[in-house]
Amino acid sequence: MLANSLKAAGSGAEPRSRYLYRPYRLRATPELLLFFRDDRLSDRIGFEYRTWHGSDAAANFVGELERIATEAPADERPLVSVILDGENAWEHYPYNAYYFLNALYQALESHAYIRPTTYAAILDERSGDGGAPPGVPAAATHQLERLVAGSWVYGNFATWIGSADKNRAWDLLCAAKQSFDLVSASGRLDAERSAAAERQLADCEASDWFWWFGDYNLGAAVTSFDRLYRAKLANLYRLIDLPVPAALAVPISHGHGDPEGGGSMRRASAAGDPV
Repeated sequence: MLANSLKAAGSGAEPRSRYLYRPYRLRATPELLLFFRDDRLSDRIGFEYRTWHGSDAAANFVGELERIATEAPADERPLVSVILDGENAWEHYPYNAYYFLNALYQALESHAYIRPTTYAAILDERSGDGGAPPGVPAAATHQLERLVAGSWVYGNFATWIGSADKNRAWDLLCAAKQSFDLVSASGRLDAERSAAAERQLADCEASDWFWWFGDYNLGAAVTSFDRLYRAKLANLYRLIDLPVPAALAVPISHGHGDPEGGGSMRRASAAGDPV
């Protein structure tokens, strides 16, 4: 997303080390500080290191951080954002990544200049409320003229919308939302029923439903999410006292794939990371 946003603003192609490891502010919302994910390092933890010996994976990760520090501009301390898709990665490691994480924490704790931190601590440091570490100053905040819409998966929204199955699921949701709006505006529902219907609509609007629709996903997972999604939409119609559309009796998607990590995670790029 950052590379696409810089390109859309007319910035020329630069090495990642020149633009990725620093915070940004968007011109339209200068009160927000933006941080962008290092896809390569994040995906190594999510997909690659689980097949490595724990200490080798930790050494490789620290080596990558050292390389980033070496390539950074001399007058600033790079900020590397490693962001995973929840806790999904650890179940694919031996012993829930105990050996990898133990080796990694030991290496980081004893390292001469690499320091784990949090975004809250970074914000405190920049506001003067927290103590700044000695040495090279933190990377300066840069300005983004615009932020291109997208996600960490392929830089677009294809994981959630665009295919025939996903679009049909959205169509069913849009029809249910329009019905909910009309009934709500009519005043026919009492406060308790209206609140229940609103909660049910919120369940139906969760993004994970659309993530799972697609023939590239596991058949059992697609079937389960499909059945539950249609059941929730059907219950929404019942809560607003409307007949359940016959279309909700027809499955939306059929999966027969064998996706990496069981489908619960996606790499940032389809090509993956040549380690």
